[in-house]
Amino acid sequence: MKLAVRLMFVLIPALLLALPWWTLVWAPTGGTGTLFWIGTAAAALLLAGLPVAMFLGHGPAQSDPAVIVGDALLGVSWVFFAWSVIGVFVRGALTVIGVDDPARPVAAGVAITALALTGWGVYEARRVPRVRTVDVAIRGLAPGLDGLRMVVVTDTHYAALNRVRWSEKVVDVVNGLEPDIACHAGDLADGSVEKRQTQVDPLGKVVAPLGRFYITGNHEYFGDAQGWIDYMAALGWQPLHNEHRTLTRDGDRLVIAGIDDPTGRGLPGHGPDLPAALTGADPDLPVVLLAHQPKQIADAVAAGVALQISGHTHGGQIWPFHYLVRLDQPVVAGLSRHANNTQLYTSRGTGFWGPPLRVFAPSEITVLVLHPEPA
Repeated sequence: MKLAVRLMFVLIPALLLALPWWTLVWAPTGGTGTLFWIGTAAAALLLAGLPVAMFLGHGPAQSDPAVIVGDALLGVSWVFFAWSVIGVFVRGALTVIGVDDPARPVAAGVAITALALTGWGVYEARRVPRVRTVDVAIRGLAPGLDGLRMVVVTDTHYAALNRVRWSEKVVDVVNGLEPDIACHAGDLADGSVEKRQTQVDPLGKVVAPLGRFYITGNHEYFGDAQGWIDYMAALGWQPLHNEHRTLTRDGDRLVIAGIDDPTGRGLPGHGPDLPAALTGADPDLPVVLLAHQPKQIADAVAAGVALQISGHTHGGQIWPFHYLVRLDQPVVAGLSRHANNTQLYTSRGTGFWGPPLRVFAPSEITVLVLHPEPA
């Protein structure tokens, strides 16, 4: 493993734990007493244990138990870090207004808030996602396609935590929504087909008369992308590997296309190629494009795509991480309009990645109801 990656396993935990230790341990105790030593010992154990768990889980060993422990500790550390930052500002404000010894009430407030949000975040991550219904006006959509229902799941990230039952419940919700079209916009699973297929298998029961479509996300390319493409095809889903299909309802037609994630450029025969995906498509028909990352909207705009559907961002997943996501992506969540009248819907994702927490970024199963755009 490269030296930079090894350093990351150590430096990130150190950065995340230093400020909470100062806020919750050093500042309220003055560096003395039983609570100081207990808190310092706990911080030291975390500082040693988190890198080890992350390395064993995400390094060459690929240990599922280590992934579960490491990711959970990482998520909790982030929540405590974020609220410790807020605690620093609160302590400064209390000092300015003349409050004596604000360190203890600030420490108590940070600890209570972080613990409460951690518990709530675990519940939000593990629950069956809420349904979000969005009406989308599509230019050039023919009358026979008015009311077409596209149900979108994305970023399921089937991984070390076995979520077979959760997967079954998600499929029950999707089928209850009576989709015309079902879409999975990438980041299906973390790990090989052999390790994760039992969690993915329920997706084979999704019913959508006009088709079930799947594209790769970046996480497929951290493992076996072609294996997942083949496995989803075996389940009856149609992988859109830089290709399109023309769908017909009541005599009217619509093009649905899909492109690879940019991470795929490192694998021969993979990587996004929108011109190839649209080769042979009727230029007079509106195009709905599945592209995992919102920033792929630039190519969609250039190609005159009517609607791009993306995931990837998780809506930030754990507040306030969405501010960092926004540095890399043009949109974090929701429906947005871009140049050339191209629209983009960015899902917050159906599952979670890494830490089993969602804080102020709830998961979703999305129903996009298409309508003709008024002239």
